[in-house]
Amino acid sequence: MEEEEEEEEEKEEEEEGRRRKRRVVHNTCLYIQRLKQENISGSVREREREMEAGKGTVKAVALIVGDNNVKGSIHFLHQSNGTTHVSGRITGLSPGLHGFHIHALGDTTNGCNSTGPHFNPLNKHHGAPADHHRHAGDLGNILAGPDGVAEISITDSQIPLSGVHSILGRAVVVHADPDDLGRGGHELSKTTGNAGARVGCGIIGLQSSV
Repeated sequence: MEEEEEEEEEKEEEEEGRRRKRRVVHNTCLYIQRLKQENISGSVREREREMEAGKGTVKAVALIVGDNNVKGSIHFLHQSNGTTHVSGRITGLSPGLHGFHIHALGDTTNGCNSTGPHFNPLNKHHGAPADHHRHAGDLGNILAGPDGVAEISITDSQIPLSGVHSILGRAVVVHADPDDLGRGGHELSKTTGNAGARVGCGIIGLQSSV
C-alpha cells in the first residue's frame, strides 16, 4: 500500500511539474506576443510621427489604361518638405496638351467615367496648379509629343500620400483635351477645366513605406 501511495504521489508531482511547465510556456508566449504587438504599435506610431514631421519615404504608383491603346505608369513620391513628386510616362495620346487630374474615387468599374469628380476636399473652384483657390486634384496639363508620348514631372503640395487628404486609393486621370485652368469662360471651366473625355486612368496604390 505504501508503495502504491508513493507511486501515486510521484505521479501527482510529475503532473504538477508538467502543469507548471505548460503555464511557464503559455505565459512566455503571451509575453512575447505582447512585446511584438508593442513593437508593431510603436513602429506605426513612429511612422505617423515621421510623416507628420515630414520625414520618411512613402511611394505610390498608378498604372494607366484607357481608350485607343493609351497606357503608362505614374509614380508618386512623398518628399521630406511635405510635397509630392509625380513622375511617369503615358503613351498612345494625341499630340498636344491633355488635362491631368486626381479624381476623387478609385473606382474603374465603368472605366474612367466612374472615378468621380476632381479630388476637391476643400470644396473650391477648379483652377491652375499654382492658384491658391483650386481643387487639390488640379495638376494642370501634360504635353504629348508628335509620337503621342507624354513625360511627366510635377511637384505639388496638395496631394499628400498620408493624412485625411491622402490621394491613396483615388484615381489619376488624363483627358482628351487641354485643361483651360478655369479661365476659358466655358460653363465647365470652373468644374473640369473643359478638358473633355477621360482617355486614360489608374488607381493610386501604395507602393512602399520605408
